[in-house]
Amino acid sequence: MTRHLVRRAADVPEPPYDELGHRRRELVGEGDGSVHTGFGLCEIRPDGRVAAHVHSYEESFHVLDGAVILDVPEGAYLLEEGDYGLLPTGVPHAWRGAGDTAGSWADMLAPVPRARYGHDTQAVPALPARDPVRIDVRDPRTRSLGHFEPAQMDPGKQAQDLLAVSASMRTALLVYSGITVKMMVDGDLGAVASTMFMVQYAPDGVAGTHDHPFEETYLILEGVVDATFDGERYRLGPGDLAWAGAGCVHGFANAGEGPVRWLETQAPQPPSRHSYRFTRDWEYLREALGS
Repeated sequence: MTRHLVRRAADVPEPPYDELGHRRRELVGEGDGSVHTGFGLCEIRPDGRVAAHVHSYEESFHVLDGAVILDVPEGAYLLEEGDYGLLPTGVPHAWRGAGDTAGSWADMLAPVPRARYGHDTQAVPALPARDPVRIDVRDPRTRSLGHFEPAQMDPGKQAQDLLAVSASMRTALLVYSGITVKMMVDGDLGAVASTMFMVQYAPDGVAGTHDHPFEETYLILEGVVDATFDGERYRLGPGDLAWAGAGCVHGFANAGEGPVRWLETQAPQPPSRHSYRFTRDWEYLREALGS
């Protein structure tokens, strides 16, 4: 039995906007066999809105294009391309259009919403109407929001003046075998059920086959990657999405001449040890024992 799915950008129908000017395309959900991951693409018109509500799951997001306004109890924020953040379980929030441009964002909902019960989202009283401000990632009071630029994936450009944030691990890069990882939403930002981060492979970047005790989602943003899931091979490009359930053996190799970059999520959060189980390590042990 395979525990994965691939959704091509061209094959995912766009749902109509609701009466308030918002729509969401579900790409991973309960119907796909997911236990921990609800992943989708949201869009809002310049005059659209989503009324104040709370969820029984945590929600993280990354703005892909345009702009959108997020209302939360402590204020209103104008979010633009590259901004990301976390909405913890039970925190009231609302969305509205920026007035002069549409906005789109990816959202990660963990654990997976339970559509069969119908009570994961509850309406709450409207939040105060306030003028939105841009997020200030250097302000220590900005506890659950951040900003990403593709240049931050370059190990040679990690100076504080570019990052414009305090020296925390969220400014750091993990770099290995042609792969660069930039954390965005994790426990440091307040998440407890999931993570969200950016991954980039150099032209020679390869990750050997492995699996995890958690689910992963990959939204391709730039470049082309050859992916293997439970022995099935796919070539993925911008807008394509893949999801690997716990125990799905998967691997990646850059299939282009330039970098390939994707938005990745994990749920639940990885354990402190043994979060990766590489095929090559256990094959090595088998050969060593056999000799």
